[in-house]
Amino acid sequence: MNDHALPFLQVEGRTVEAEPLPVMLMGGFGHMTAMQVRDGRVQGLALHLARLDAATRELFGQGLDGGRVLARMRQALAEAGVRDAAVRVYVYAAPGADDPVTLVIVRPPTPAPAGPQRLRSVPYVRPFAHLKHVGVFGQGLHLRQVQAAGYDEALLVAPDGTVAEGAITNVGFVAGDTIVWPAGPQLVGTAMRLLRRQLEDAGLAWRQEPVRLDDLARFDGAFVCNSIGLAPVARIDDLDLPHDGPLLRALPGLLEQVPWDALD
Repeated sequence: MNDHALPFLQVEGRTVEAEPLPVMLMGGFGHMTAMQVRDGRVQGLALHLARLDAATRELFGQGLDGGRVLARMRQALAEAGVRDAAVRVYVYAAPGADDPVTLVIVRPPTPAPAGPQRLRSVPYVRPFAHLKHVGVFGQGLHLRQVQAAGYDEALLVAPDGTVAEGAITNVGFVAGDTIVWPAGPQLVGTAMRLLRRQLEDAGLAWRQEPVRLDDLARFDGAFVCNSIGLAPVARIDDLDLPHDGPLLRALPGLLEQVPWDALD
């Protein structure tokens, strides 16, 4: 027998302090939201806070106070000494605790996509796709594999050929003067919600319907969007898509018009 406390952690042969964080990360039970912060401001801040609260209620049976989250974010940015950043807020199950733990990660700002994206379809649908949960091994593996093959993003497709979403994006299609969102299992992302609102305010139409992989040639273009930005899609598998139509050119500007909400 020995006197080591449990859990006992060792990294590359070196004993490390058994802090709660690595134990929570290895457990893999939690959810998160990701956002870009510019000059201490965030687009769609209320949507991010609502997402965190709703998922906390679903996973942990209790709400998550938005004021508490904002305080944690302000503290993290202040201690990092930055006002421009990529910020992620995680909510994890804490071992032996009744309440979930909030974790804020501050990284350098993420630049918007440099140009049209190339997507490769993969046979995968995220479990519990409506949640932005932390169990991302499947989509992460597919994303690494398609990027190693020279693509920018993975297009997740259900076994029946129905398009769902990107590995880290929502995908939309252009049909004439209308945006079509696929109706497969997906996370309704914050950028997607904001763009829908902007389309409605601009008098532009959108709808949601099943989209099949073998039927993509009928569309006049496609795009991907997430908190990093929006980019047209130039190619899906072996299919080249128009990526400079007037509606596609207008979409980034619509997102840029979304107000930035102050964190303080």
